[in-house]
Amino acid sequence: MLIRALLLLTLLLLSFLSLFVGVKEISFTDLFDLSEESILVLYVSRIPRLISILIAGVGMSICGLIMQQITRNKFVSPTTAGTLDATKMGILFSLILFPTGGMMTKMLLSFTIAFLASLLFLKIADSVKYKSLIFIPLIGIVFGNILNAISTFFAFKYGVIQNMEGWMIGDFSSIIKGNYEILYIGIPVVILCYFYANKFTIIGLGEDTAKSLGLDHKKITYLGLVFVAITSSVVVLTAGVIPFLGLIIPNVVSMMFGDNLKKTLPYTALMGAIFLLVCDIISRLVIYPYEIPIGLTVSIIGGSVFLAMLLKKAKYV
Repeated sequence: MLIRALLLLTLLLLSFLSLFVGVKEISFTDLFDLSEESILVLYVSRIPRLISILIAGVGMSICGLIMQQITRNKFVSPTTAGTLDATKMGILFSLILFPTGGMMTKMLLSFTIAFLASLLFLKIADSVKYKSLIFIPLIGIVFGNILNAISTFFAFKYGVIQNMEGWMIGDFSSIIKGNYEILYIGIPVVILCYFYANKFTIIGLGEDTAKSLGLDHKKITYLGLVFVAITSSVVVLTAGVIPFLGLIIPNVVSMMFGDNLKKTLPYTALMGAIFLLVCDIISRLVIYPYEIPIGLTVSIIGGSVFLAMLLKKAKYV
C-alpha cells in the first residue's frame, strides 16, 4: 500500500507539473489570478493533453500486460506483435476507402484489422516449434514490418503517405479540446481488464490449466485481444504510435510484484502513466521552446531497455 501511495503521489505531482510546462508560461501563482488567455491555454490545450497522456500511459501498459499473459511471453507487446502496425494499416485503409469518414469510422476499421492481425500473430506463434522467449517477439517484429511495408505501398499508390506519417510516431503536441475525446473509450476497457484480471492470470498458466479450472481459454484470449485492439486503436488515432510502453512497464512491475494481474494491474497502470508523463515533460524541455515527439523519447528509452532485456535473457537461453 505504501508503494502504491507513493506512486499515486508521484503521478499527481507530475500531472500538476505538466500543466505548467510549455511555450505559454503559466506559473503556480497565476492560478490565483488567471488571465483569460491562461484559462484558454489550460482548458483547451494543457488539460486535454494531460488527460490523453494519462489514458494512453495506463491503457498501453495494461495492453502489454494482457498480451504477455495470453502468449506467456514477457517480450510480447503491441509493439512486438504487429498490433500497432496493424492499427496504422486500419487507419490508412479508412483514409482510402472512406475519405470523408470520421474518427469512429477510422477507429472501427483500425480495431478490426488490429484484432485480426493479433489473432494471426498468435496462430504464427503457436505454430513455431522453437518456443524461445526471444524468438517469438522477433517474429512479431518481422510481422509488423511486413504490415508496415504493405501500408507504405498502398499509401504511396493512393497518395496518402503524408497522412499516414502522422500516425508513425507518437506526438501529443496537437492534442486540444475536441480531438482527443475518443480516448475515453479506453477507460471502460481498463475497468473491464481489472474485473477479468484473475481470468487472464489463469490463462497465463496454459490452456490445460485454464480448462481444468472451468475457463474457456479461447474465449478469454479473444476477449483480451479485443481489449488490446480497442485501446491500441484509440491511442494511435489520437496521439500516434507509442512504442515499447506495453513492453517495459509490465516487465518492471512483474520483477517487483510478481505475475498476479489482480495485484499488479494498479501498479502497471500507475507506472505506465508516470513513465509517459516523464517522457512528455522531457520531450517539452530538451529543446525548449520547441519539443520533440514523445514517441521518439519513448523509443530511445524503451528501445534501450528492450535491448538490455534481450541481451540479459540471451545469456540464459
